[in-house]
Amino acid sequence: MPGGEDSSPPRRPTPRTTSPVADYEPFEDEGALLGDTSQLDPAEEEDGEELFGDNMENDYRPMPALDRYDIDILDEDEYDEISQSDRVAAERELQKRDREEGIYRRGDREIFYDEDDEQDPKAAKRRRGDKTATTTTAEDEEMIESIENLGDTKGYTIKEWVCMMGPRTEVSNRFKNFIRTYVDDKGHYVYKESIRRMCENNQCSFSVDFPTFAHKEHVLAYFLPEAPMQMLEIFDEVAKEIVLSMYPSYERVTSEIHVRISGLPLVEELRTFRKLHVNQLVRTLGVVTATTGVLPQLSIIKYDCNRCGFVLGPFVQSQNAAVQPGGCPECQSSGPFMINMEQTVYRNYQKITLQESPGRIPAGRVPRSKDCILLADLCDRCKPGDEVDVTGIYTNNYDGSLNTDNGFPVFSTVIFANHLVVKDCKQIVQSLTDDDINAIIKMSKDPRIAEKIVSSIAPSIFGHDYIKRGLALALFGGEPKNPGQKHKVRGDINVLICGDPGTAKSQFLKFIEKIAPRAVFTTGQGASAVGLTAYVRRNPTSREWTLEAGALVLADQGVCLIDEFDKMNDQDRTSIHEAMEQQSISVSKAGIVTSLQARCAVIAAANPIGGRYDASMTFAENVNLSDPILSRFDILCVVRDEVDPIQDQHLAKFVVNSHIKHHPSNVDKDDVTEEINENTIPQKMLKKYLVYARENIHPKLQNMDQDKVANIYSQLRQESLATGSLPITVRHIESIIRMAEAHARMHLRDYVQDDDVNMAVRMMLESFVETQKYSVMKSMRQLFQRYLLFKKDHSELLFYILRQLAQDQLTFIRGTNAASDTITIEIDEKDLIEKAKQIEIHDVKPFYHSKIFELNNFLYDSKRKVIIHTVPEALVED
Repeated sequence: MPGGEDSSPPRRPTPRTTSPVADYEPFEDEGALLGDTSQLDPAEEEDGEELFGDNMENDYRPMPALDRYDIDILDEDEYDEISQSDRVAAERELQKRDREEGIYRRGDREIFYDEDDEQDPKAAKRRRGDKTATTTTAEDEEMIESIENLGDTKGYTIKEWVCMMGPRTEVSNRFKNFIRTYVDDKGHYVYKESIRRMCENNQCSFSVDFPTFAHKEHVLAYFLPEAPMQMLEIFDEVAKEIVLSMYPSYERVTSEIHVRISGLPLVEELRTFRKLHVNQLVRTLGVVTATTGVLPQLSIIKYDCNRCGFVLGPFVQSQNAAVQPGGCPECQSSGPFMINMEQTVYRNYQKITLQESPGRIPAGRVPRSKDCILLADLCDRCKPGDEVDVTGIYTNNYDGSLNTDNGFPVFSTVIFANHLVVKDCKQIVQSLTDDDINAIIKMSKDPRIAEKIVSSIAPSIFGHDYIKRGLALALFGGEPKNPGQKHKVRGDINVLICGDPGTAKSQFLKFIEKIAPRAVFTTGQGASAVGLTAYVRRNPTSREWTLEAGALVLADQGVCLIDEFDKMNDQDRTSIHEAMEQQSISVSKAGIVTSLQARCAVIAAANPIGGRYDASMTFAENVNLSDPILSRFDILCVVRDEVDPIQDQHLAKFVVNSHIKHHPSNVDKDDVTEEINENTIPQKMLKKYLVYARENIHPKLQNMDQDKVANIYSQLRQESLATGSLPITVRHIESIIRMAEAHARMHLRDYVQDDDVNMAVRMMLESFVETQKYSVMKSMRQLFQRYLLFKKDHSELLFYILRQLAQDQLTFIRGTNAASDTITIEIDEKDLIEKAKQIEIHDVKPFYHSKIFELNNFLYDSKRKVIIHTVPEALVED
């Protein structure tokens, strides 16, 4: 081949062969080709080899012996297809191996470097050029190598670090792996199921539980609160990619998929937000007081050039400032530009106002509020009055009006919501565990469950069983009815507590505020008509009239507690007539005509005229309330502060023991714990029981004794006409039905039974009898005795009789002026038995062994057949 004189054509290289073959034929001048320069002419060495000879085309003639692969080395096995992510991971491993061996790939070629080249500056320069020419740049190589330690930000801030290509890709891959591979304890793919349910319902978002996410991907969970805008953008892109891989045509339903972060562990109060929280992921609680309409917000904008008609864009709209094009690339004009309405992409936008929950405001402070922006599918999730749990990005936006007013740069702050949950009974029920539900069902099987619930209402208040039972019925409530969506009958029970000062009326209301799932507390002196119902105000920024909710609307599907009910103005009091019966509030102000929902029970406390209740007058004469408002209360509770030495002694002991037990120095001690009473239910369990019953139990009226209710109503109408104390209307029949349903709900029954009706009748009669004059009360008690004694504990009845006998003895002894340190009273057993027979109690022996008999310092002398009671003189002196 040198010089081209050899007649035999030179053998060409075989590029199609990946390995040497066995029948390799040596060249004639093989030594020259293998680098043996001894046989080469010096002139030829300088000029180089002539590759283009006369017989050049013979180099490409077919040679079947050589044009084939080596059978021994050829791999013809079949392999399974691998996924794209596995292929990328394998290529990454091969690149890492090549770098360790000094091999860098440029396309399909391999470039080898020796260690000696590093000493040569030209070789080093050539190597850097070859590395730059490869698909991955030197900086990207360093980024990829550092990804294994993603938490090391190399001095960058987290926002800058997450925006770089390498960390951004790694965050995306890790989140994708978490969504695809996370399984729970039962082996279910949690988020694949969430995505499947989301697509079945044509939704565009699913939730990721933050504690679970932090447990699996702690680095990403650390980045998320610090750079929420950037991280959530990556998460949304990954979520859309996963959804489209599972459902390729889902983009026709929605163009965006959002990841909602739930369960953020730290909950901040609205008043604690500071500059530290700006651009952070935060979670807070509040009550929605005002909402705007759902508006279309520009998401991706396209502009039309008015001169040439060229369409500019798309431009991604930010939340802070409007995006404007600089010039037209077609005609080079600087405008004007008009928004292309057809090709511009919009998204839903709504602004709500969050205010601190009434129960979470520090004493003496004005409640703070904060604007919250809802986008996409979060719009219209809540309404005024809802208590919500919001997770979002606390960010700022420039407000020119603040700068004008204050004279220095001020930024107003808003919360861009990412996750929103309305806290209601349904939400609390969903959070109940299986153990809680089993415990609730087990408790309902107890035949004395109603008595336990009543004794668990305000256990720190002594006595007042009738009031506690009425409050328990109001908490459970009846069943609302709306036949044909035309005539609505309320199911909530309204209660009015009226009586002497110092009888714990306000304490009852405060207890209900703590235990009710949703409660709003207000006072009659500090509440106006619009504060109770709704008011219209002008938005200071948009200058539009907006409707804001009052106390009754905020308490929708809950309880509204009104203290000092008698201090309200007559005009303010008449404003709640509609809310108490129709459970709606009609507004017609400033061009706004609407009706708001106020489906709540009203529990009010009032003081009589003059401060103390006069038993010689009727209820209407004692209380400065009109008949329309009184007829809207289902249960009227009269509390009298009567002088009873025996009862007063027991009350004083109870109060002293309560103060000793709950002293601050004893709170943290293990030896002083709350007494566990078999007849009470722990407060947390009672709240769970209440919520479960209200949400899941809906008692029905079936085979109800209608004649009994009709006879009671007829008798009450006659007595009401004769005494003139309290007007009895048809509403009282509905009250009996509501209380019967509430009593059935206490026992978790699906149907109302006779016991429930009898208890409702007893409560109605007690409410009616208690409001009579003292002279009429005794005769009425005898008239309705068989109803009033339903399911009353005989021990309590006998104790009431015994207390009256002891009171008569004390009055007699006081008249004799026999001065001594203590007074011993002896009551003949025959007197007690005769009184007991009048109420159809024939066996009094168990009463002598009851707790109520022993706790009140009574002793029974079986030999003499007398009951002995010792009272200190200090308790019987005037």
